[in-house]
Amino acid sequence: MNHRLLLAAAPLLLATPAAAREAPSPDRQRATVEKLVSFGTRHSLSSATDPKRGIGAARTWMAGEFAALSKRCGGCIATERLSRRFTGPRAPAGVVIEDVLGVQKGSDPDRYVIVGAHIDSRVTDVMNATSDAPGANDDASGVALVLEAARILSKERFRANIVYVAFSGEEQGLWGATLLAETAKARGWQVDAMLNNDIVGNTLGQGGVTIDGYVRVFSEGIRSSESPVEATERRGLGGEDDGPSRALAKAVDGIAGTIPGGFGVFVDRRPDRFGRGGDHEPFLKQGYPAVRFSVAAENWDRQHQDVRTENGRVFADTIEGMDFTYLAKVTAINVATIARLAAAPAAPPVAAISGALSYDTKVTWAAVPGAARYKVYWRRTDAAAWQQSREASGTTLNVAGVPVDDHFFGVAAVAADGAESLVTFAGREKR
Repeated sequence: MNHRLLLAAAPLLLATPAAAREAPSPDRQRATVEKLVSFGTRHSLSSATDPKRGIGAARTWMAGEFAALSKRCGGCIATERLSRRFTGPRAPAGVVIEDVLGVQKGSDPDRYVIVGAHIDSRVTDVMNATSDAPGANDDASGVALVLEAARILSKERFRANIVYVAFSGEEQGLWGATLLAETAKARGWQVDAMLNNDIVGNTLGQGGVTIDGYVRVFSEGIRSSESPVEATERRGLGGEDDGPSRALAKAVDGIAGTIPGGFGVFVDRRPDRFGRGGDHEPFLKQGYPAVRFSVAAENWDRQHQDVRTENGRVFADTIEGMDFTYLAKVTAINVATIARLAAAPAAPPVAAISGALSYDTKVTWAAVPGAARYKVYWRRTDAAAWQQSREASGTTLNVAGVPVDDHFFGVAAVAADGAESLVTFAGREKR
């Protein structure tokens, strides 16, 4: 394939360098959380029609925010409200679950980067749809992040479409995320990344522990969507730490390191917290790269609690338990990650290595439309992070003196401006 032709055909991008991009505003995010808390409860079974209280009012407000952003950017964001009726143990009579989407169109109609959070809230009894459920940190914090990301990134133009989404029904069974993941699959979207932000706004954890220097990013290794044959193949290659979602988590970590301020990422090598789940999971089931952002120090007295004080101990997910400077830092990492992946070409769909009985390794990969060049990474098999790299203009690279037995390889596609895709792990060459 002629890469010069591909480059010439690539659309002109107006992406802003990270150093020049506006920083997220803690004050704006506080205002968003205050507004969401003002709806009283956002339980998915609360009123869908009351104009001031309940899940319906919150979703309508969210749609209005996307519309206002779109007006300011000349119509760059299309608002969509997806809905479907779900029934389950936490909604035995059934409930209409609705997601509110803001879709920022890119120049490539097929590629998508999704950033989401759940707008619904709950108290101790998951079936209680009437009591006040502020849901400030769980998960108005994530919704505030999504809105701030949309406000900042709507000023730029990208290759991939960006979907900003507020899910409903998370507390009832990840229903809103299931709705969007299945819709994406039915529409034929190529989802390059899904970033789920759930409980991302506190630094004071249980028992008084305070951690404000990093955010946890959870990711699966071997894809849950892989067939037994594919999973066996990956284990045989030693690629358990290099599935698409783990590659996404590692990319987030690397991107965080480029943002001034020293705020870090803990790449947590689990799909989610121990025995728990979140809205990225339905996307994993569809085979999409997806990760979950969550605070370093959880405070369970401020999650899923009736608002009360017992013997001087506060139980309440209210705004007083939040740290908006911390939330803004988590938002900055999301924004930088979205911008890089949406500006980059897609990751190579496949990469392979050969070189058995040799001290040299041959790396091959499939060409990617819009790629100006490629970057081949490798590391020793006892290392977690990529250690060396080399650029190539074609789709083959011979790496002399690096034996395939002792090294892992991967390939990323790179745009003319340097925006880089996720790394595709190189498997066994097919014969």
